[in-house]
Amino acid sequence: MKTYIFGHKKPDTDSVTAAISLSYLKNKMGLDTEPRVLGELNKETQFVLNYFKIAQPKFLNDVKVQIEDVPFRRDIMINEEASIYEAYTYMVDNGITGLPVVKDKKKFVGYVSLKEIATDFIRGDFDSLYASYDNIIKVLDGKEVLKFDEEITGQIMAATFSSELILADSDISNNTIVIVGARKYVVDYCINKRVKLIILVGNQTLSEEEFAQAKKNKINVISTNKKSFETSKLIGLSNYIKGILRNEKPVTFELKDYLTDFFEVSNKLKHTNYPIVDKRGNCNGLLRLLDVNTYDRKKVILVDHNEIKQSVDGLNEAVILEIIDHHALGNLTTNAPISFRNMILGSSNSIIYHLYKEAGIEIPKDIAGLMLSGILSDTLVLKSPTATEQDKEIAKELARIAEIDIQDYGMEMLKAGSSLKGLSIEEVVFYDYKEYKANDMNFGIGQILTLDYEDVLNHKDEYVEFLNKSSKMKGFKVIALYITDIVDNGSYVLYNSSAEKLMSLAYEKEDMHEGYYLPGVISRKKQMVPNIMSELENMD
Repeated sequence: MKTYIFGHKKPDTDSVTAAISLSYLKNKMGLDTEPRVLGELNKETQFVLNYFKIAQPKFLNDVKVQIEDVPFRRDIMINEEASIYEAYTYMVDNGITGLPVVKDKKKFVGYVSLKEIATDFIRGDFDSLYASYDNIIKVLDGKEVLKFDEEITGQIMAATFSSELILADSDISNNTIVIVGARKYVVDYCINKRVKLIILVGNQTLSEEEFAQAKKNKINVISTNKKSFETSKLIGLSNYIKGILRNEKPVTFELKDYLTDFFEVSNKLKHTNYPIVDKRGNCNGLLRLLDVNTYDRKKVILVDHNEIKQSVDGLNEAVILEIIDHHALGNLTTNAPISFRNMILGSSNSIIYHLYKEAGIEIPKDIAGLMLSGILSDTLVLKSPTATEQDKEIAKELARIAEIDIQDYGMEMLKAGSSLKGLSIEEVVFYDYKEYKANDMNFGIGQILTLDYEDVLNHKDEYVEFLNKSSKMKGFKVIALYITDIVDNGSYVLYNSSAEKLMSLAYEKEDMHEGYYLPGVISRKKQMVPNIMSELENMD
């Protein structure tokens, strides 16, 4: 099973490039991994991927257990033109009590159970036959004597009473299937009446004259070693299974359906078997209630985050193999020990650089460019207080491999992602937004890196109004937006009005107001989250 590697729900350059660079490393080490993203990429990240000609990772909606993860009975189905006997034998041999019925190759047409077969065997129409010639041969373990029709339809008559009564039966016609033994007069009569099919029991044969006449009259003939009673008993089981198909619209599931939804439906209906059918109406097999006792959980590796609310939906249903992060520890727990690499570095890519060195695997030019981009993005081209000396040394090495200038490329990258043109107030606030909790109180921080900070400040009142509405709707104590000037390395801050006193205390500013400029404040991890969290934790 493939392992998915991804960052948080608000993809930024560090999380996306970390997922790609780590996936490359893991695949070189023999694992089967694939980088994914949990949301839409921002302009800066799109610029980076385009610059290094790297395809954008696919979107990962969730990692919930799906029907395709359950070891259901794949390819368990039967064609509608199979015999009732074949369907019954198939169920017994496979230990199932129901069976999806298909036509053509896999086109689903309905479902049949042992109950329907038993009902038909006891209460069915014993006089009619609607079967293929080959089905009759198989069910009766017979031999082909003469065959003119692929399909046999008609009324069954067992010639067990007197010849006089049989010869006087005016209902014998080309629509009659006759079961007969060593009774020459009856056989000759049936041949002359051009019946549909003669079944010779007890391994009886036709004389040369009878064979020639039957062939001339195009009469189907089968020979079987079974006796008349057994043949009469079995012949009805050669009928097409579609003839007793009563449940044409049963409850079905698709491969992508969630197992939790299956449990909900199954608990209501109390059925034992469920056909698996795709959107095109093709059958994939049969899911038994017993099959859901075991299933494969999706395998994942997290980068640049370790909190459940920042991660993919359904994470509790997946197996976390590893976490690579440079943030504070969150509330995520696992059922088994995992590899958790958490280091005091400015970027997840700096940690991944160490993993490359430890594994002795060379970093390709394009991957080096991606890793460098993640470092420069998270550290504002190494100017953020989160940038360590290790980050700076790693950045130099990656820049050498990628053959790019750190300052020139870094500013080009930041500028590419800093334009607010075309974005709504909501899109700006939640462009790079994360939520936190302290002292049972929630707060959120959005940060936008831009050269166009005046565009936001000129609409300050509208932004504050939106922050007020958002904080009330979410029940958050604080929702703040930091507009970071990437040239002067400082941030203007906006917040919901009720949080003004708290923000004043957080930055020890008596004159705190909406749009206040905080010089040197550019790191969410070191200068935004800790300041607000500290005040919330000290509140009564």
